[in-house]
Amino acid sequence: MSDLGAALRAWRDRLDAAAVGFAHGSPRRVPGLRRAELAALAGISVEYVVRLEQGRVATPSAQVCSALARALQLSGEEHAHLLRMAGHAAGPSRVPRMIPGSLYRIVDQLAGSPLAVYDATWQLLHWNRLFAATFGDPTVRGVGERNVLVRQFLGELPRVRQTAAERAAFEESLVADLRATTSRYPDDPDLAALVSRLKLSARFAELWSRRAVGGHRSAHKLVRHPEVGDIALNSDVLAAQDSNLRLVVYTPQPGTDARSKLELLATIGVQSMSSP
Repeated sequence: MSDLGAALRAWRDRLDAAAVGFAHGSPRRVPGLRRAELAALAGISVEYVVRLEQGRVATPSAQVCSALARALQLSGEEHAHLLRMAGHAAGPSRVPRMIPGSLYRIVDQLAGSPLAVYDATWQLLHWNRLFAATFGDPTVRGVGERNVLVRQFLGELPRVRQTAAERAAFEESLVADLRATTSRYPDDPDLAALVSRLKLSARFAELWSRRAVGGHRSAHKLVRHPEVGDIALNSDVLAAQDSNLRLVVYTPQPGTDARSKLELLATIGVQSMSSP
């Protein structure tokens, strides 16, 4: 077992399953979380957890490390240690992905609004319950598919409706923001790989060739929810100082019924109202 595998096992063993929502329905042979429970919390497969703990994964991605850190409730120092063990040494050349405790506290205080935390590449790192209820549960997708640019250019945002003008403005803003990120972190290999992947999209490649530099700060969103119908939202991007993390907060558009629909979603969560 590698140092990384041993650390993951120790962190898994120390975490109380009941404290993270897993009821003690049957006797446990070992303390802490089961591998399947850790996999569910981190949004990765059980097989991948096994390979990590057995030292059969050379360099897990920084996104996977961050997902594991959140699931295992690691401290900031432990998260940084995990990144170093995985070959992602903390430093100015890499996009920061460690969410400070102060930002988690802000998220907890804003539970009445859908919100999410992204890194400077628009990789989804953390979200609250109402975000999942509004936009769909991010854990149904792999970690690599939780990037806004990947979803916009290579996949889809199934619940978001945009006019042609809104889509064009949104995409131009995102690409200009990503261009700015590449100048801040020119040596980050994950960022370079993301840009290469996105160039498979002709639309992204065309926008990228313009070399526009800017920042993505706000947008209007019309969410077509399968249970409550259309929800008209404004999104505002708040940048965390010194880390380039982005806290995106969604609020009801004035003069709409979005607030009452969000209150209903806060009650039903990701469940279907037609479910037995």
